[in-house]
Amino acid sequence: MRSEEKKQKPILGEDDMEEEYDFSNGIKNPYMKPHKQQMTIRIRIDTINYFKREAEKIGIPYQTMINMYLDDCAISKRKIKWE
Repeated sequence: MRSEEKKQKPILGEDDMEEEYDFSNGIKNPYMKPHKQQMTIRIRIDTINYFKREAEKIGIPYQTMINMYLDDCAISKRKIKWE
């Protein structure tokens, strides 16, 4: 079949669209990664070295481990102990 003979898909017009759609029962795309924002932060060298050692033990980048730790703190609403 030649390309001219292929059946063309109909073009949707305004009449083919609903006025409003209900996404209340929709689910998040499980394949989409969460958004991250690049930033500059000052962290003590001994703290960075701690995360580097721990990350190396399990074979992940230390930045990923720091991010996982911060995510865990935010999710569990961990509070900082001020002394």
